[in-house]
Amino acid sequence: MFLKEKKMRAFNVMIAMFVSLIATSAAVADRANTINIVGSSTVYPFASKVAETFGEASGFNTPIIESTGSGGGMKLFCQGTGLSTPDVTNASRAMKSSEAETCAANGVEFTEFMIGYDGIVISNSIDGVDLAFTIEELALATVEEIPNADCTSMTANPYTKWSDINPALPDFDIMLLGPPSSSGTRDAYMELVVQDGLKHLGCSKSVYKAAKVRADGVYVESGENDNLIIGQLTQDAQAVGIFGFSFLQNNADLIKGAVINDVEPEFENIASGDYPISRSLYFYVKNNHIGVIEGLAEYAEEFVLMAGPDGSLVGEGLIPGGDDDQDAMYEALESL
Repeated sequence: MFLKEKKMRAFNVMIAMFVSLIATSAAVADRANTINIVGSSTVYPFASKVAETFGEASGFNTPIIESTGSGGGMKLFCQGTGLSTPDVTNASRAMKSSEAETCAANGVEFTEFMIGYDGIVISNSIDGVDLAFTIEELALATVEEIPNADCTSMTANPYTKWSDINPALPDFDIMLLGPPSSSGTRDAYMELVVQDGLKHLGCSKSVYKAAKVRADGVYVESGENDNLIIGQLTQDAQAVGIFGFSFLQNNADLIKGAVINDVEPEFENIASGDYPISRSLYFYVKNNHIGVIEGLAEYAEEFVLMAGPDGSLVGEGLIPGGDDDQDAMYEALESL
């Protein structure tokens, strides 16, 4: 009797292992049939549109996209190759040299696609006052320490109201709802607003490069979902949000953009370079996964086509690059 029960248990274990093996094989096959994408919350709406179109028209599975932020996406992308790692990462900034070194150390080969341009907008509720800032004023509202008149010393930021910085600004509390440190939008904001603003105030490179976001509750990190910031702006007419132009364009019934250095945050001004807070947008394809993940090269081609001057992403808020930028994307496609 005991021997019979022992044989039955062994048989059941074998059946369980067999079922598990089948399930694992199915999961592996499904992963190889589905592109896995991570990265920037700013590029996320564009990539989602491409993924949807690709899934409907190509015959391949619709890619799975996760908004992890540019920094988080780079970390996942560069950790190695194989089905447990993403095939594509989106970024609202170029890959850093340190990230490229990590990729190389882990055997990750990649191709870069610069898909176009985006403006970082400073927005508030449609029901709030019309806002206009200079880069310097935004920098002083954001930093942990402000410089003295000639920027030879720094002191803890005393500004709690916009009118403290400039009496012509609104007389209500500064509340900046912005991206976290893992975000490419945060990186770009620090460079194009904080560092440039302090530089224009006369600070040396060592000073403006060391600038940090204030941690006294005035700057509120709002995660990698920019739609959450929009929701918060609609509930607080005095709050100010920081995110990509496409979110302003797609929510014009709820929010409005501030004038920066006397320039409106509009498509034409960003495309021409007149708007002072503009940056490039990217996606990166893992070359090691070409031929391993079905449809990966075809997805990249779909993205390039939709990001062109006549592509549908223009209607989503993407500012396409010029002729040289378009040529560079097609050359990148050929390299795949």
